[in-house]
Amino acid sequence: MSSEQGAGGGGNGGGKEQQISAFSVGDLGGALPGGTGTFTAADRAGLVNALKDKLQYLAGQSSGYVESLSPKVKKRVQALQDLQKQHDEVEMKFREERAILEAKYQKLYAPFYAKRFEIVTGAVDVDDNKGEAEAEAKTEEGLAKFLLSRVCSYLVSSLSIVENGVPEFWLTAMKSNEVLGMQITERDEGALKFLKEIKWCNLESPKGFRLDFYFDTNPYFRNSVLSKTYHMVDEDEPILERAIGTEIEWHAGKNLTQKILKKKPKKGAKNTKPVTKTEQCDSFFNFFSPPLVPDDDDDIDATDAEQLQDLMEQDYEIGSTIKEKIIPHAVSWFTGEALQGDEYEDVDDENDTESDDEEEDDEEEEDEEDEEEEDEGSARKPAAPRTKAAVKKQASGDQPPECKQQ
Repeated sequence: MSSEQGAGGGGNGGGKEQQISAFSVGDLGGALPGGTGTFTAADRAGLVNALKDKLQYLAGQSSGYVESLSPKVKKRVQALQDLQKQHDEVEMKFREERAILEAKYQKLYAPFYAKRFEIVTGAVDVDDNKGEAEAEAKTEEGLAKFLLSRVCSYLVSSLSIVENGVPEFWLTAMKSNEVLGMQITERDEGALKFLKEIKWCNLESPKGFRLDFYFDTNPYFRNSVLSKTYHMVDEDEPILERAIGTEIEWHAGKNLTQKILKKKPKKGAKNTKPVTKTEQCDSFFNFFSPPLVPDDDDDIDATDAEQLQDLMEQDYEIGSTIKEKIIPHAVSWFTGEALQGDEYEDVDDENDTESDDEEEDDEEEEDEEDEEEEDEGSARKPAAPRTKAAVKKQASGDQPPECKQQ
């Protein structure tokens, strides 16, 4: 069924509820990837327009309030609509200029990231402040320190104890972040020690961004680069079309996303060999196998759509955290400085002589501070775009959990 048929089909069958319940993203199958051929730019534009038409149609059916207004009030509403249109035109210019500004500063950031890469990987070394060392060497104490440092350097080099760059830089930086730290298991750490760089870039066609993880040769997988790409249907009204990850070429027995269980056969069983079973397990590297959006959305009920939306939001939050927090501020996450704003002060239990009124005032202040911290935390959290599953759920008339009546 085409989008036009879906929007107009309600005229044959009754009221507004029938029209809403009949809507399905599956009706847009001709425009979806995997439907009727290659997902071209024209198909993508068609999908966006069809989704907008569907949602606008459903929104227009929600109430007859505006139509019931008096002519004078309708004129005022029309004036408000004209203002909104002018606002939207300015907003469009803002988005265009913001994109240009972001591209400009990405180029300005590039030399810093390149220098950071060289230091982290040991491609270049940092100057040992030779001027200060020579100045200290003019005093007896300074001379002793200078000679001791040279002896230590000689012993280290003679014993071939060479530690290039900054070991475990990216592993430590990611573990320090709450969102990413929860994704990294102890088993993952062995592989992530070989991570030497993370980069990101914007994509123009289709819209979105890509994350690239560069690894040294390691005993876990053959890939030198693991990538994760987020495709957006429309950046102005962000709908996450899909996420794509690199297929990891694991070495035999080194797949960190799976665990092998061996069960001994029961006594008296004919087959005495242990039974081997492979199961999926928690791992950061599951990040490269993102949730899949089925081609046939007719099979997704409200519950499945909600679960898919949650999974894709979590996946997008991890990607956005890497892009917006870890990459630009990796040094601060490595040293722990980025965590200072999240630390809580110790409660002082020594002042037990406060009056009840003072204690109540303190509790009220703490409650207000907690609310402020929650607001700040939610502001720092990357906002997840709507997914096609969420669009379907909204169009079918389902309310999100936070909007349901108790």
